[in-house]
Amino acid sequence: MLYTALLFGLISSFHCIGMCGAIAMMLPVDRSNPAKKVTQIITYHLGRITAYATIGFIFGLLGKGFFMAGMQQKLSIIIGILMIVAIVIPEKVFAKYNFSKPVFRLISKVKQVLGSQFKKKSYQSLFTIGLLNGFLPCGMVYVALFGAIAMQSTSLGVLYMVLFGLGTVPLMSSVVYINSILTVPVRNKIQKTIPYVVVLIGVLFILRGLGLGIPYVSPTTMSLFVQANPNCH
Repeated sequence: MLYTALLFGLISSFHCIGMCGAIAMMLPVDRSNPAKKVTQIITYHLGRITAYATIGFIFGLLGKGFFMAGMQQKLSIIIGILMIVAIVIPEKVFAKYNFSKPVFRLISKVKQVLGSQFKKKSYQSLFTIGLLNGFLPCGMVYVALFGAIAMQSTSLGVLYMVLFGLGTVPLMSSVVYINSILTVPVRNKIQKTIPYVVVLIGVLFILRGLGLGIPYVSPTTMSLFVQANPNCH
């Protein structure tokens, strides 16, 4: 299921352009030195991916606990359903509840530090911008974390989020160069495909949990469990 992280990252990057595109456009990179500019953009992305990997580690631990308890099949089905529900329910329903209220002060502090980093042009500041950007609330990251929980180990949880981050790199990098091409109408049209991709990934997680014996999509029930003795014929 790791390939779904890369696919989701690529598609959700169109959403990221709308939410975080301004940050990418305002990066304090060297506009006169193309080679240095590339390394600076990469540094920014390394910061973002480091944040995603850190969150993936935490949720991967949670997923490992479910795996050791033999609940990975049910968890995969539940997560698939949650992904679909998160898309089907109108956004205005969630808007009624301020889920970020308990950590509002922390988020405000992150934004304050983030703003101060734009005044600097060092690689450290670029990495910090990416790192703080990765920790800011984002619906697409939340959905990706569902996938990280469904992984069977901490390392796979980290890898899932790293691949998600890598999937966002191409388009988020292009914003720095061709932001004039990615107009609002173009972004809006592409963003309409995001719900369909999320539903598709949700269905894949449900199929994975059902253990229908479909290679690479829905492995058999027996292959999803850790056994003390090998099952040989």
